[in-house]
Amino acid sequence: MTQSNSPTPLSYKDAGVDIDAGDALVERIKPLAKKTMREGVLAGIGGFGALFEVPKRYKEPVLVSGTDGVGTKLKLAFEWNMHDTVGIDLVAMSVNDVLVQGAEPLFFLDYFACGKLDVDTAAAVVGGIAKGCELSGCALIGGETAEMPGMYPSGEYDLAGFAVGAVEKSKILTGADVKPGDVVLGLASSGVHSNGFSLVRKCIERAGENAPATLDGKPFKEALMEPTRLYVKNVLAALAAHPIKALAHITGGGLLENIPRVLPEGMAAHLVKGSWPQTELFAWLQKTAGIDDIEMNRTFNNGIGMVVVLDAANAAACAATLAAAGEAVFTIGHIAAKGETAAVVVA
Repeated sequence: MTQSNSPTPLSYKDAGVDIDAGDALVERIKPLAKKTMREGVLAGIGGFGALFEVPKRYKEPVLVSGTDGVGTKLKLAFEWNMHDTVGIDLVAMSVNDVLVQGAEPLFFLDYFACGKLDVDTAAAVVGGIAKGCELSGCALIGGETAEMPGMYPSGEYDLAGFAVGAVEKSKILTGADVKPGDVVLGLASSGVHSNGFSLVRKCIERAGENAPATLDGKPFKEALMEPTRLYVKNVLAALAAHPIKALAHITGGGLLENIPRVLPEGMAAHLVKGSWPQTELFAWLQKTAGIDDIEMNRTFNNGIGMVVVLDAANAAACAATLAAAGEAVFTIGHIAAKGETAAVVVA
């Protein structure tokens, strides 16, 4: 009688990858993605590649792409088991970036990576992604779920998102015609959005049990996890009605670093301190971190998530349009010749 020396068979599941769980997630995702379908989608979830036809109403379409993640805000999602809003953050960080070129977001793809796939957690995250797409009018047409044993600690995952939009070539916002005297409008943020969370987490650690129960009328954790505001639909409506010259999405680097990205050489933005309110959330962060106003405006959005620049003669009408759509709008400053000053001055 011969003895077999064959090794014990190993399946992919034995190695830590559960194909059945992945299939179950896809089935959970399909109805969520279906809600985001719009004109132009030819083939969505399930194929090797998603197909999208640029709507025929565009005469000279220019495609605008953007990619981003959620950053260390995910660490709080893991710690507090709050996974249903970070997907909105993921969409917002990319579509708001695409928007500032004057573009309409058309479609979105996501990348979800983990060590071991938890279908409920992943479905909550993707549910947020689908909601973000629905709110911004773009289609969730594809993505990737990667289960990689040993790459991520148990219960943790990473996210990346990719948005593609379109704008008429003649209507691309470059900021080239921004001039002294133009008005700077600020649209309120919904909170910290998705930047500065390495410092936020340090503030939470420093506060410990002395952290406030609520901030701006919301439970402490909900206030910090409030998803990034989606400005797309309201700003697109304003773009259609008013001659906006430049838009700036206030992300990493805050007001001080992002506004200069849309100003022509030799121009500076002079912002009026106190022209927009500092929320309880940002006041708590500033006090807990013990940082000055300059550092606040360079680290966080500090209450302003999107900046609009346009001629003074059109500013009031544009502000009214945005306010009627539900945005909290503040006139926060004006454009001046740069001279020896910084590109953004807050005084």
